[in-house]
Amino acid sequence: MKPVLFVTNHVPPDRVGAFAALHRRVPLELALFGGRSIHATAGVEDPGVPHRTVRQREIRALAASGDYRAVVCGTAGRIALPAAFAGARAGRTPFVLWSALWAQPRTPAHVVAGAPLMATLYRRADAVVAYGPHVAAVARARGARNVHVAPQAVDNDYWSRPTAAPREADFVAVFLGRPTRAKGAVVLLDAWRESGIAASAAALVLVGAGSGPPRIPTGGAVVFAGPQPPEQVRNFLAAADVCVIPSIRTRGFREPWGLVANEAMNQSTPVIASDEVGAVAGGLVRHERNGLVVPAGDPTALASALWRLRDDAALRTTLGVNARRDVAAYTFEAWACGFETAIGSLP
Repeated sequence: MKPVLFVTNHVPPDRVGAFAALHRRVPLELALFGGRSIHATAGVEDPGVPHRTVRQREIRALAASGDYRAVVCGTAGRIALPAAFAGARAGRTPFVLWSALWAQPRTPAHVVAGAPLMATLYRRADAVVAYGPHVAAVARARGARNVHVAPQAVDNDYWSRPTAAPREADFVAVFLGRPTRAKGAVVLLDAWRESGIAASAAALVLVGAGSGPPRIPTGGAVVFAGPQPPEQVRNFLAAADVCVIPSIRTRGFREPWGLVANEAMNQSTPVIASDEVGAVAGGLVRHERNGLVVPAGDPTALASALWRLRDDAALRTTLGVNARRDVAAYTFEAWACGFETAIGSLP
Protein backbone atom coordinates (compact mmCIF):
# COMPACT_ATOMS: atom_id res chain seq x y z
CA MET A 1 0.00 0.00 0.00
CA LYS A 2 1.30 3.45 -0.86
CA PRO A 3 1.99 5.68 2.14
CA VAL A 4 0.24 8.95 2.87
CA LEU A 5 2.43 12.05 2.49
CA PHE A 6 1.87 14.35 5.47
CA VAL A 7 3.34 17.83 4.89
CA THR A 8 4.03 19.93 8.00
CA ASN A 9 6.69 22.29 9.27
CA HIS A 10 7.65 20.63 12.57
CA VAL A 11 6.69 17.77 14.84
CA PRO A 12 6.60 19.27 18.34
CA PRO A 13 7.04 16.84 21.25
CA ASP A 14 3.33 16.88 22.03
CA ARG A 15 2.54 15.62 18.51
CA VAL A 16 4.98 12.68 18.36
CA GLY A 17 2.53 10.22 19.89
CA ALA A 18 -0.23 11.36 17.56
CA PHE A 19 1.82 10.68 14.42
CA ALA A 20 2.91 7.31 15.81
CA ALA A 21 -0.73 6.38 16.39
CA LEU A 22 -1.64 7.41 12.84
CA HIS A 23 1.30 5.48 11.36
CA ARG A 24 0.06 2.33 13.10
CA ARG A 25 -3.21 2.72 11.22
CA VAL A 26 -2.05 4.17 7.90
CA PRO A 27 1.43 3.94 6.28
CA LEU A 28 2.82 7.45 6.66
CA GLU A 29 5.69 9.62 5.50
CA LEU A 30 6.25 13.09 6.90
CA ALA A 31 7.67 15.92 4.79
CA LEU A 32 9.10 18.44 7.25
CA PHE A 33 9.99 21.87 5.89
CA GLY A 34 10.97 23.71 9.08
CA GLY A 35 10.62 27.46 9.49
CA ARG A 36 8.65 29.29 12.14
CA SER A 37 6.49 27.43 14.63
CA ILE A 38 3.71 28.68 16.89
CA HIS A 39 4.53 25.98 19.42
CA ALA A 40 6.38 26.83 22.60
CA THR A 41 8.83 24.00 21.95
CA ALA A 42 10.94 23.30 18.90
CA GLY A 43 10.27 20.33 16.69
CA VAL A 44 11.96 17.03 17.52
CA GLU A 45 14.78 15.80 15.30
CA ASP A 46 13.36 12.29 14.99
CA PRO A 47 9.54 12.10 15.06
CA GLY A 48 9.67 8.31 15.24
CA VAL A 49 7.93 7.66 11.91
CA PRO A 50 9.27 7.71 8.31
CA HIS A 51 10.14 11.28 7.41
CA ARG A 52 12.23 13.50 5.19
CA THR A 53 13.38 17.11 5.41
CA VAL A 54 12.37 19.21 2.41
CA ARG A 55 12.34 22.79 1.24
CA GLN A 56 8.96 24.30 0.58
CA ARG A 57 9.70 24.69 -3.11
CA GLU A 58 10.32 20.92 -3.32
CA ILE A 59 6.89 19.98 -2.03
CA ARG A 60 5.02 20.34 -5.32
CA ALA A 61 7.17 17.79 -7.13
CA LEU A 62 7.03 15.41 -4.18
CA ALA A 63 3.24 15.61 -4.00
CA ALA A 64 2.98 15.13 -7.78
CA SER A 65 5.23 12.06 -7.84
CA GLY A 66 2.41 9.54 -7.74
CA ASP A 67 4.20 7.69 -4.92
CA TYR A 68 1.52 8.44 -2.34
CA ARG A 69 -2.00 7.29 -1.59
CA ALA A 70 -2.94 10.81 -0.48
CA VAL A 71 -1.34 14.15 0.37
CA VAL A 72 -2.18 15.86 3.67
CA CYS A 73 -1.09 19.42 4.42
CA GLY A 74 -1.73 21.93 7.19
CA THR A 75 -1.83 25.70 6.98
CA ALA A 76 1.76 26.49 8.08
CA GLY A 77 4.41 27.88 5.76
CA ARG A 78 4.45 30.44 2.98
CA ILE A 79 4.11 28.20 -0.07
CA ALA A 80 3.88 24.68 1.37
CA LEU A 81 0.08 24.52 1.27
CA PRO A 82 -0.50 25.73 -2.31
CA ALA A 83 2.49 23.64 -3.45
CA ALA A 84 1.10 20.49 -1.84
CA PHE A 85 -2.35 21.07 -3.33
CA ALA A 86 -1.01 21.84 -6.81
CA GLY A 87 1.27 18.82 -6.70
CA ALA A 88 -1.50 16.50 -5.57
CA ARG A 89 -3.72 17.73 -8.39
CA ALA A 90 -0.92 17.32 -10.95
CA GLY A 91 -0.29 13.78 -9.76
CA ARG A 92 -4.02 12.97 -9.55
CA THR A 93 -3.58 12.17 -5.88
CA PRO A 94 -6.33 12.91 -3.32
CA PHE A 95 -5.64 15.99 -1.20
CA VAL A 96 -6.57 16.43 2.47
CA LEU A 97 -6.53 19.85 4.14
CA TRP A 98 -5.67 19.80 7.85
CA SER A 99 -7.24 22.96 9.23
CA ALA A 100 -6.89 24.75 12.55
CA LEU A 101 -8.68 27.92 11.42
CA TRP A 102 -11.98 28.96 12.93
CA ALA A 103 -11.50 32.52 11.73
CA GLN A 104 -9.55 33.79 8.74
CA PRO A 105 -6.54 35.92 9.84
CA ARG A 106 -6.99 39.59 8.98
CA THR A 107 -3.41 40.62 8.26
CA PRO A 108 -2.84 42.22 4.82
CA ALA A 109 -1.00 39.12 3.54
CA HIS A 110 -3.87 36.84 4.53
CA VAL A 111 -6.50 39.14 3.08
CA VAL A 112 -4.69 39.39 -0.27
CA ALA A 113 -3.45 35.80 -0.63
CA GLY A 114 -4.53 33.59 2.24
CA ALA A 115 -8.28 34.07 2.09
CA PRO A 116 -8.65 33.30 -1.65
CA LEU A 117 -6.43 30.23 -1.27
CA MET A 118 -8.43 28.88 1.67
CA ALA A 119 -11.71 29.54 -0.14
CA THR A 120 -10.45 27.39 -3.01
CA LEU A 121 -9.15 24.64 -0.77
CA TYR A 122 -12.35 24.33 1.26
CA ARG A 123 -14.29 23.73 -1.95
CA ARG A 124 -11.78 21.56 -3.80
CA ALA A 125 -10.02 19.46 -1.15
CA ASP A 126 -11.06 15.84 -1.25
CA ALA A 127 -11.38 15.93 2.54
CA VAL A 128 -10.87 18.38 5.38
CA VAL A 129 -9.68 17.29 8.82
CA ALA A 130 -10.44 19.86 11.53
CA TYR A 131 -9.01 20.48 15.00
CA GLY A 132 -12.51 20.30 16.45
CA PRO A 133 -16.18 20.89 15.65
CA HIS A 134 -15.67 24.67 15.72
CA VAL A 135 -13.17 24.41 12.86
CA ALA A 136 -15.30 21.82 11.07
CA ALA A 137 -18.28 24.20 11.12
CA VAL A 138 -16.21 26.94 9.47
CA ALA A 139 -15.00 24.53 6.78
CA ARG A 140 -18.54 23.40 5.97
CA ALA A 141 -19.80 26.98 5.87
CA ARG A 142 -17.13 27.73 3.27
CA GLY A 143 -18.09 24.88 0.99
CA ALA A 144 -16.21 21.82 2.26
CA ARG A 145 -18.21 18.66 1.68
CA ASN A 146 -16.17 15.88 3.28
CA VAL A 147 -15.23 17.10 6.76
CA HIS A 148 -13.84 15.07 9.67
CA VAL A 149 -12.64 15.92 13.17
CA ALA A 150 -9.32 14.81 14.66
CA PRO A 151 -9.62 16.06 18.26
CA GLN A 152 -6.62 17.79 19.75
CA ALA A 153 -4.86 15.58 22.26
CA VAL A 154 -1.83 15.23 24.51
CA ASP A 155 -0.22 12.19 26.08
CA ASN A 156 -2.84 11.63 28.76
CA ASP A 157 -0.77 8.97 30.53
CA TYR A 158 2.11 11.41 30.95
CA TRP A 159 0.10 14.45 31.94
CA SER A 160 -2.08 12.59 34.46
CA ARG A 161 0.79 11.06 36.45
CA PRO A 162 0.83 11.96 40.15
CA THR A 163 3.44 14.48 41.22
CA ALA A 164 4.96 15.59 44.48
CA ALA A 165 4.73 19.28 43.66
CA PRO A 166 4.76 21.42 46.84
CA ARG A 167 2.00 23.89 47.63
CA GLU A 168 3.38 27.11 49.04
CA ALA A 169 0.30 29.36 48.86
CA ASP A 170 -3.35 29.00 49.86
CA PHE A 171 -4.51 29.59 46.28
CA VAL A 172 -2.40 29.20 43.16
CA ALA A 173 -3.31 30.23 39.61
CA VAL A 174 -1.01 29.24 36.77
CA PHE A 175 -0.65 30.57 33.23
CA LEU A 176 1.34 28.72 30.56
CA GLY A 177 2.08 30.44 27.30
CA ARG A 178 4.38 32.50 25.16
CA PRO A 179 4.76 36.20 26.05
CA THR A 180 2.61 37.40 23.14
CA ARG A 181 -0.42 39.68 23.15
CA ALA A 182 -2.66 36.95 21.77
CA LYS A 183 -2.05 34.68 24.77
CA GLY A 184 -3.60 37.28 27.07
CA ALA A 185 -1.01 37.44 29.86
CA VAL A 186 -1.50 41.21 30.15
CA VAL A 187 -5.26 40.71 30.60
CA LEU A 188 -4.54 38.18 33.34
CA LEU A 189 -2.15 40.52 35.14
CA ASP A 190 -4.74 43.30 34.98
CA ALA A 191 -7.37 40.92 36.39
CA TRP A 192 -5.05 39.79 39.16
CA ARG A 193 -4.39 43.38 40.24
CA GLU A 194 -8.04 44.37 39.92
CA SER A 195 -9.22 41.43 41.99
CA GLY A 196 -7.05 42.19 45.00
CA ILE A 197 -6.69 38.45 45.41
CA ALA A 198 -2.96 38.83 45.99
CA ALA A 199 -3.71 40.03 49.52
CA SER A 200 -5.15 36.62 50.46
CA ALA A 201 -2.02 34.44 50.42
CA ALA A 202 -2.47 33.68 46.73
CA ALA A 203 0.11 33.29 43.98
CA LEU A 204 0.01 33.75 40.23
CA VAL A 205 2.65 31.80 38.31
CA LEU A 206 3.36 32.63 34.67
CA VAL A 207 5.27 29.83 32.97
CA GLY A 208 6.86 30.66 29.64
CA ALA A 209 6.27 34.40 29.96
CA GLY A 210 9.30 36.36 31.12
CA SER A 211 11.95 34.83 33.34
CA GLY A 212 12.56 34.18 36.98
CA PRO A 213 13.01 31.44 39.57
CA PRO A 214 10.84 28.34 39.02
CA ARG A 215 9.14 28.34 42.43
CA ILE A 216 5.88 29.44 43.98
CA PRO A 217 6.45 31.81 46.91
CA THR A 218 4.18 32.35 49.91
CA GLY A 219 2.15 35.52 49.83
CA GLY A 220 0.50 37.35 46.99
CA ALA A 221 3.38 37.33 44.55
CA VAL A 222 3.40 37.11 40.78
CA VAL A 223 6.15 34.77 39.64
CA PHE A 224 7.56 34.85 36.10
CA ALA A 225 8.88 31.32 35.91
CA GLY A 226 10.10 31.44 32.32
CA PRO A 227 10.15 28.47 29.94
CA GLN A 228 10.16 25.11 31.72
CA PRO A 229 10.57 21.46 30.64
CA PRO A 230 7.41 19.30 30.48
CA GLU A 231 8.03 17.64 33.85
CA GLN A 232 8.20 21.00 35.59
CA VAL A 233 5.14 22.23 33.71
CA ARG A 234 3.26 19.20 34.99
CA ASN A 235 4.41 20.02 38.52
CA PHE A 236 3.12 23.58 38.23
CA LEU A 237 -0.25 22.31 36.97
CA ALA A 238 -0.49 19.76 39.78
CA ALA A 239 0.24 22.43 42.38
CA ALA A 240 -2.29 24.89 40.96
CA ASP A 241 -5.91 25.40 41.91
CA VAL A 242 -6.72 26.74 38.46
CA CYS A 243 -5.08 27.08 35.06
CA VAL A 244 -5.94 30.32 33.30
CA ILE A 245 -6.07 30.53 29.48
CA PRO A 246 -7.01 34.16 28.75
CA SER A 247 -6.28 34.23 25.00
CA ILE A 248 -7.58 37.12 22.92
CA ARG A 249 -8.17 37.45 19.20
CA THR A 250 -5.77 39.53 17.14
CA ARG A 251 -5.57 40.34 13.43
CA GLY A 252 -3.25 37.40 12.84
CA PHE A 253 -4.25 34.86 15.48
CA ARG A 254 -7.21 33.12 17.04
CA GLU A 255 -6.28 30.37 19.50
CA PRO A 256 -6.87 27.16 17.50
CA TRP A 257 -7.12 25.00 20.61
CA GLY A 258 -4.82 25.53 23.59
CA LEU A 259 -3.34 22.14 24.54
CA VAL A 260 -2.56 23.42 28.03
CA ALA A 261 -6.26 22.86 28.72
CA ASN A 262 -5.79 19.13 28.08
CA GLU A 263 -2.65 19.08 30.20
CA ALA A 264 -4.28 20.85 33.14
CA MET A 265 -7.45 18.77 33.03
CA ASN A 266 -5.38 15.59 33.18
CA GLN A 267 -4.15 16.81 36.57
CA SER A 268 -7.76 17.46 37.71
CA THR A 269 -6.99 21.18 37.59
CA PRO A 270 -9.99 23.24 36.47
CA VAL A 271 -9.56 25.81 33.72
CA ILE A 272 -10.65 29.41 33.39
CA ALA A 273 -10.60 30.11 29.67
CA SER A 274 -11.73 32.95 27.45
CA ASP A 275 -14.34 32.41 24.77
CA GLU A 276 -11.59 32.93 22.16
CA VAL A 277 -9.93 29.62 23.11
CA GLY A 278 -10.46 26.78 20.64
CA ALA A 279 -10.79 24.23 23.45
CA VAL A 280 -13.88 26.17 24.55
CA ALA A 281 -15.40 26.55 21.10
CA GLY A 282 -14.49 22.92 20.35
CA GLY A 283 -16.36 21.58 23.36
CA LEU A 284 -13.62 20.40 25.73
CA VAL A 285 -13.77 23.23 28.28
CA ARG A 286 -17.38 23.69 29.38
CA HIS A 287 -18.62 26.46 31.64
CA GLU A 288 -19.48 25.24 35.14
CA ARG A 289 -18.91 21.63 34.06
CA ASN A 290 -15.10 21.37 34.10
CA GLY A 291 -14.08 25.02 34.16
CA LEU A 292 -15.26 28.58 33.81
CA VAL A 293 -15.54 30.56 30.57
CA VAL A 294 -15.17 34.35 30.50
CA PRO A 295 -15.36 36.97 27.74
CA ALA A 296 -11.99 37.51 26.09
CA GLY A 297 -10.17 40.71 27.00
CA ASP A 298 -12.37 41.37 30.05
CA PRO A 299 -10.18 41.60 33.18
CA THR A 300 -13.17 42.31 35.42
CA ALA A 301 -14.92 39.10 34.40
CA LEU A 302 -11.67 37.18 34.79
CA ALA A 303 -11.09 38.68 38.24
CA SER A 304 -14.58 37.58 39.28
CA ALA A 305 -13.93 34.03 38.05
CA LEU A 306 -10.66 33.88 40.00
CA TRP A 307 -12.39 34.99 43.19
CA ARG A 308 -15.17 32.49 42.63
CA LEU A 309 -12.73 29.59 42.52
CA ARG A 310 -10.66 31.10 45.32
CA ASP A 311 -13.69 31.09 47.63
CA ASP A 312 -15.36 27.82 46.63
CA ALA A 313 -13.19 24.77 47.26
CA ALA A 314 -16.12 22.42 46.60
CA LEU A 315 -16.62 23.93 43.15
CA ARG A 316 -12.91 23.56 42.39
CA THR A 317 -13.09 19.88 43.34
CA THR A 318 -16.18 19.23 41.22
CA LEU A 319 -14.77 21.00 38.20
CA GLY A 320 -11.46 19.17 38.59
CA VAL A 321 -13.08 15.73 38.81
CA ASN A 322 -15.15 16.44 35.71
CA ALA A 323 -12.13 17.85 33.91
CA ARG A 324 -10.15 14.65 34.31
CA ARG A 325 -13.11 12.55 33.25
CA ASP A 326 -13.90 14.68 30.19
CA VAL A 327 -10.35 14.95 28.83
CA ALA A 328 -9.92 11.17 28.89
CA ALA A 329 -11.64 10.91 25.49
CA TYR A 330 -9.14 13.29 23.86
CA THR A 331 -6.41 10.79 22.97
CA PHE A 332 -3.81 10.29 20.27
CA GLU A 333 -5.82 7.30 19.10
CA ALA A 334 -8.91 9.48 18.67
CA TRP A 335 -6.82 11.99 16.68
CA ALA A 336 -5.45 9.21 14.48
CA CYS A 337 -8.93 7.74 14.02
CA GLY A 338 -10.15 11.07 12.65
CA PHE A 339 -7.43 11.05 10.00
CA GLU A 340 -7.89 7.37 9.23
CA THR A 341 -11.60 7.94 8.63
CA ALA A 342 -10.88 10.91 6.36
CA ILE A 343 -8.29 8.97 4.36
CA GLY A 344 -10.67 6.00 4.10
CA SER A 345 -13.31 8.28 2.59
CA LEU A 346 -11.07 9.35 -0.30
CA PRO A 347 -11.76 8.27 -3.87
